[in-house]
Amino acid sequence: MYKKFIAPILASFLVLLNVQTVTAQAIPDSITNRIDSLFGKWTLGNSPGCAVGIVRNDSLIFAKGYGKANLEYGIFNTPGTLFHMASISKQFAGWSMILLAKQGKLKLDDDVRKYLPWFPDLKHKITIQHLLNHTSGIRDQWQLLAISGTRLDDVITQAHVVKILSQQRALNFTPGEEYSYSNSGFTMLAEIVKSVTGQTLRQFTDSAIFKPLGMASTHFHDDNSEIERGRAYSYNRKDSAHFSNAILSYSVAGATSLFTTVNDMSRWAMNFYSHHSGDQRDIDLLTHQGKLNSGKLLDYANGIAVGKHNGWREFSHGGADAGFRTYLTVFPDNKMAFMVFSNLGDFDPGGMAYAIADLFIKDSSLKKVEKKAPRDSAAAVLKNPAVWKKFLGDYIGNDGLPFNFYVKGNSLYYRVFDETNFLIPEQKDTFSIPAAPEIKFRFSIKGKDTLADVFTPSKTYHVKKYIVDSLRSDAFLKAYTGKYYSKELDCSYSIILKNHHLYLTNAKYDDARLNLIGTEHLTNENWWINHVKMIRDSNKTIKGFEVNSGRIQHLRFDKIK
Repeated sequence: MYKKFIAPILASFLVLLNVQTVTAQAIPDSITNRIDSLFGKWTLGNSPGCAVGIVRNDSLIFAKGYGKANLEYGIFNTPGTLFHMASISKQFAGWSMILLAKQGKLKLDDDVRKYLPWFPDLKHKITIQHLLNHTSGIRDQWQLLAISGTRLDDVITQAHVVKILSQQRALNFTPGEEYSYSNSGFTMLAEIVKSVTGQTLRQFTDSAIFKPLGMASTHFHDDNSEIERGRAYSYNRKDSAHFSNAILSYSVAGATSLFTTVNDMSRWAMNFYSHHSGDQRDIDLLTHQGKLNSGKLLDYANGIAVGKHNGWREFSHGGADAGFRTYLTVFPDNKMAFMVFSNLGDFDPGGMAYAIADLFIKDSSLKKVEKKAPRDSAAAVLKNPAVWKKFLGDYIGNDGLPFNFYVKGNSLYYRVFDETNFLIPEQKDTFSIPAAPEIKFRFSIKGKDTLADVFTPSKTYHVKKYIVDSLRSDAFLKAYTGKYYSKELDCSYSIILKNHHLYLTNAKYDDARLNLIGTEHLTNENWWINHVKMIRDSNKTIKGFEVNSGRIQHLRFDKIK
């Protein structure tokens, strides 16, 4: 909400004059034209679009809106349009922790239960640092809510999330052992701010961050019913010319819900190298890479990602809620930043931000090392494709990750969900992904099992080959049917037999057809519970199942007799 009397006057003035571009420091017309050409298709017709900003030194040198902020009233996006930031919000929750630690009000290695006594004792110390780095093992709040029957377009409050987190009975993994993105941790950070200061995250950030930076139009939107002037509404695409409303009714803060503009966010971007909130030591702490118990460094710091682009250091984060798609990347050594905020669900703000950045940030690595040629399909040709026949087929792991491996044109390919590509032979039993050689696949046979280990920078996945068997009798399938209840979420699902197939049913959702993989795995198309693994007793009788799906692992449902 605009906090100063001058803000609405300026906003009205911009709308009155239909001014959509800011160029505080002149950039060549040729560059402006190239940027316009990148976003041209979103200015045609009645389409949602985006707002774009470029920061150099202490100025917003380019800011422009494309497409509509509101289709019903034909209102255009401008640099002053309020956008929901989604997960870009996390760096401000992280910055709050840095500032409070500097004031001596908390330590990042404190146990979270020191400040949040409502969080259950899960027999492991979970620190604030674990929350900041997504290494806590705490299950993700959105998926927990969805499994429990709460739709993400329902009104979801901070109290609602706190309640469901307070009922957790187990972790996905031991804290510090793995990285798994968890929105829950950042909602908990907001609650820690409240515990330490007596202020909501909205109140604290307004006084400690946004006012010092002059971000007069920025706040954590923790009341979905609050009216905001000049906000963008979010949309999904129906076809090339038609759109639908993408409802967003969050009343939560920490993991998401920051409302801001391109004009305001430029001030935060400058703070990474020209400080008005905190100092360089604080920035260094905010952007300090997380570390696993093994000592392995993560690309994720304290609410923000750390990496390189064109050889230059960058701090970046994206966001996606409902139809909002956002991206911010800061290049501190170049004193530049690029931001793209969109209100259309199929928009790629990260890709567009880097397309703009490449017009300004030249590749410094060319000066130091010879640039490697891209690894193309010629490098993927198998010397003896017949050798790999025994490894082809479908695989799944206990965590629900499904892979398919197949040979095409004398090359080995993988498929996982909607992604498919060829693999590059590395060693006798090891392959890698063309664009990401650090991701490797190693195949082996142990006894009767054909296995593949998938190594990623943050985790190793173990998957096993299975045979697709559609010839299951109704009598066989009936053993899986029944009602299954979760004490943790106080909700139930049923598995029923219908037309010779198993279906997953719930009072809040449509029936979902289940695919039986082997005898222990059931998959379906619902993102929140797309894989369950059966739990059996010593007599092989089904006693329940556990949800192992994305950001939820080992969530138990017991079969009701």
